[in-house]
Amino acid sequence: MTEGSEQTYDLVIKRAHVFDGHELLPGLRDVGLRGREISAISETSLRGKREVDAAGCWLMPGLIDTHVHFYDFRAVRDQASLDAFIADDVGKLLDQFLQSGVTTIKSVGDPTTEILETRARIAAGALRGPQLFTTGNGLTASEGHPGSTIFSGNPWFRSRATREVDSPQMMRDNVHFLADRKVDAIKLLSEGGCKCQGGSPYIWQNPVFPNAVELIRLPKATLRAGIEAAHERGLRVTVHTVQQAAAIEAIEAGADGLEHGVTVEPITDRAFIDMMVERKATYASTLWIHDAVHPHTRTNTKLMADAGVAMVLGSDSFCGRGQFGQNTIEEAELMEASGLSPNEVLVAATSRAAWHLERPDMGVISPGKRGDLILLSKDPLQTVANLRSLTMTVLGGEIVVDKR
Repeated sequence: MTEGSEQTYDLVIKRAHVFDGHELLPGLRDVGLRGREISAISETSLRGKREVDAAGCWLMPGLIDTHVHFYDFRAVRDQASLDAFIADDVGKLLDQFLQSGVTTIKSVGDPTTEILETRARIAAGALRGPQLFTTGNGLTASEGHPGSTIFSGNPWFRSRATREVDSPQMMRDNVHFLADRKVDAIKLLSEGGCKCQGGSPYIWQNPVFPNAVELIRLPKATLRAGIEAAHERGLRVTVHTVQQAAAIEAIEAGADGLEHGVTVEPITDRAFIDMMVERKATYASTLWIHDAVHPHTRTNTKLMADAGVAMVLGSDSFCGRGQFGQNTIEEAELMEASGLSPNEVLVAATSRAAWHLERPDMGVISPGKRGDLILLSKDPLQTVANLRSLTMTVLGGEIVVDKR
């Protein structure tokens, strides 16, 4: 027990099995919250102004999805449709995450101004939703992904959700612009469109979209310039890759993690895996979007996890396919289907995802940590499919979903 049982807490969740973000604690525990923070974890009874009898259910940190695209690039095509999306859809979509137990999300390629405004409204309490972290727009080569692929038919959105650069200096300037806007991290897209770059092209094709587009890797000097500029501003950098050669280039250039990693071919370079482990670079395999079309994704995910690479959950979820929150749980299920244990998946979705965000105050049930919690009626350590048995979501110490 961290604090005396004579203490009175604002909220006490009583007699729960507790997965603390790393492992299952033995026995049943009471967890006491004061304000927005966890204050005590006790084997004996705690008193609260409000008490919830967990009755032996499972309590764990709220889920963290490190790779989402929040704004609807199909529907938002001009200022009027943007205004309508903000007025009619933003609040509902944020609630979808909470209804599934997702208490933190990271946007990696949304219109910069609008996603920062959404972040500010959530932080100020004007919107109720998961904690929102964002890279703002992604940075890619001229005619690179996603400008020439997903956003090719929507130039209005394309100009706001991505920046296409054609030189190291332009890359640096764009990174500093985003840093000045106070983004939380930087996302670069390696498979860009620089036609002067040597090496094998990658044909981008996804059954959700009609066109196949040839992409060639971002020039090394431009990639390195973006990473160095971000590090100068104290920002972590993750890089979108799908080819092994591109992933190696990104990590050699100093990237802090990979979005997607290697999906279109098997990972064969042991030195690359060792470098990922040595540099503590994160790996978000985004099986939710890649599993159906790239059969190597599961095998590569298992290979990296077994090697000790820092796996984090990121779904690549976007409007128009599935549902926010439920897509996150499907990502967890696919990670388990790839061969990861439920414990490994839950770590990737909680404590390690918080580490990826550089937020040690999150993702763990421990005194002094933020009170983002979910209560499940079934054991998620038996199978992560039991994440679907949500009965309660606690966000910053406040019960925001109660399905009991």
